[in-house]
Amino acid sequence: MLRIAVPNKGSLSEIAAEMLAEAGYSGRRDSRKLVHTDTRNDVEFFYLRPRDIATYVGSGALDVGITGRDLLLDSGSSATEIDSLEFGDSTFRFASPAGGAIQELGDLAGKRIATSYPQLVDDFLRARGVESVLVKLDGAVESAVQLGVADAVADVVSTGATLRAAGLEIFGPVILESTAVLIGGPNDHPGIARLLRRLRGVLVARKYVLMDYDLPVDQLEAASQVAGGMESPTVSPLKDEQWVAVRVMVRAEEANTIMDELYELGARAILVTAIHAARL
Repeated sequence: MLRIAVPNKGSLSEIAAEMLAEAGYSGRRDSRKLVHTDTRNDVEFFYLRPRDIATYVGSGALDVGITGRDLLLDSGSSATEIDSLEFGDSTFRFASPAGGAIQELGDLAGKRIATSYPQLVDDFLRARGVESVLVKLDGAVESAVQLGVADAVADVVSTGATLRAAGLEIFGPVILESTAVLIGGPNDHPGIARLLRRLRGVLVARKYVLMDYDLPVDQLEAASQVAGGMESPTVSPLKDEQWVAVRVMVRAEEANTIMDELYELGARAILVTAIHAARL
């Protein structure tokens, strides 16, 4: 039985659960439940703190897990990233008092940096020859400078509004572009490959739609240039030999533009259908 670690709370938890459900796995119904067995798919889910998942997977106690890339790198675990799951994106940056003495990476030498990710930040700085004193906090690091426990911070940044409200400004290079990832450890369980195929299928289904339309047969080549599909469009004859029915897979974000172009070529009865699951 494949043993999978999944986040029990936080920003990654809900989307991870949705993704696993779309991949055909059953999940817990009671949020207080820590273990759930999906006998139909021969897997067992363990609901853990996102920060602990890499430790359990790296030790071999669990076979595979879903967590953030930032948490994986900060854990010091031997677990490794298998693939990106493309949700829960975040950016890590340095910030210091606006207009202050710390304006670039080298200015952090010997300074105190408040962060919730000390291992991640320390590895980043050491790789660039900068030695600083890291102050580990569990949250709200933007207050650390004002309260006098740090000279700068390293934290997740979205719009930067929270940092600006605390009198801080972003500087220096990006520490990390993080996202949710599937991670593995020393266990080479055969079920991991199937899990990965299913999760990749969910990602494909979210990015693509099916497009069906009727088209004058003499415009088929031109339409194939507009929407070529994975390999090529599926073309079926109609009762009127001057027309064909076409089915093609296109990126969801491009669907309306493609519909416009196909319509100009003479396509009619253009229909778009969501994809529930896919394998490429």
